[in-house]
Amino acid sequence: MSQSSVVITGMGFVSSIGCDTEAVVDHLRRGRHGFSRVELRQGVDLPIKVVGTVPGYAFPSPDVRDWVLPPESHVDLCREPSLPPHGVYAVDAVEQAIAQAGLTSDQLGDGSTGLFGASSGSPMLLRHHLSVYDKDGSQRGHPLGVVRSVAGTLNFNLAARYGIRGASCGFVSACASSSHALGSAYDEIALGRQDRMIVVGAEECAAESILPFDAMRALSTHADPDMACRPFDQARDGFVVSGGAVALVLERASLAKRAPLARLLGWGQAADGYHVASPHPEGIGIVTAMKRALQFAKVDEAAIDYVNAHATSTPAGDRAEALALRSVFGSASPAVVSTKGLTGHGLSLSGVLEAALTVLSLMGGFLPGNRNLKSPDEACEGLCLPTESMDADVKLAFNNSSGFGGANVCHVLAQP
Repeated sequence: MSQSSVVITGMGFVSSIGCDTEAVVDHLRRGRHGFSRVELRQGVDLPIKVVGTVPGYAFPSPDVRDWVLPPESHVDLCREPSLPPHGVYAVDAVEQAIAQAGLTSDQLGDGSTGLFGASSGSPMLLRHHLSVYDKDGSQRGHPLGVVRSVAGTLNFNLAARYGIRGASCGFVSACASSSHALGSAYDEIALGRQDRMIVVGAEECAAESILPFDAMRALSTHADPDMACRPFDQARDGFVVSGGAVALVLERASLAKRAPLARLLGWGQAADGYHVASPHPEGIGIVTAMKRALQFAKVDEAAIDYVNAHATSTPAGDRAEALALRSVFGSASPAVVSTKGLTGHGLSLSGVLEAALTVLSLMGGFLPGNRNLKSPDEACEGLCLPTESMDADVKLAFNNSSGFGGANVCHVLAQP
């Protein structure tokens, strides 16, 4: 069976480095991060001081009356009581993406369009609803408490809002979630099941979403936003969590109405089979995922110009991925950049966010730089790790993601 060519025709950003494409490109080119000092618990001196917050939005409590949205938001909280904070981000990102792709309401609702999402749910709202049930009894709680808070809430809300009658599913593989969603969306189109797919990842940056990672000692405790996140650097001490949402529209190339932004040539996935939370020390899963992606896309590793690395700024994770990249590329390393030094780590959101950032490099002819990379880890020996943004003709690129349980995904993206 021949497979259909898959193109990306729309993107939407609600992120720590901007809430539209122009702002995001500006941050990437100028090496400007999206981090701020925050007080996660009022009056409590917690070790985590820096978060990637989203400009224009604020969700200080579970009470929607306290929520702040920018004037350009498409969300009416009075009419959409089941939306969690990350669902608000997601609606605004999806609106940008479908507008750029030129999708109509008829296309969204005729069964030819599907929607795959990825999020961790809303731990803030889940905690709130459970506390109400404990205090007042379950029948006194919010009737939509379940669908507002569990991991599938993104898909529940978006499929209903946009009248999606095609494929609809939520993906949960931790920090590889939206990458699995993107790869599976590719399959839906390539195998002829759908004409187009919307892929969206979204996360909140409330204390309830962040502090469990501090219990793992996975977060940076640096108090200076300018220095807190430093992927691949010897001085890295953990990642910075960020929130937001990114949406991509994928279409069968022969049916796209708008000029494609990029092509998605294929993807690969593999598990480490090693540990529930730690990567294999030699990155064997991401090695296999990259090799499978190359094989499926019918691309030689020497043709890859750029790798958007998963590297989150953790000691073990960055080292494992660096060794994996050396295993795949040998002495002929493409440019390797972790944009998390600018955006922070979006958890479930990160895969689709970084796929979109990679598309911007393909479109704009530039590479972002590895922010705060002063002394590369010895595992990075031989890798090309630019520290400043530069013009470059990026024709083919990898986008890597890894998650708990040793889940690994690699996408191959190309110029139109």
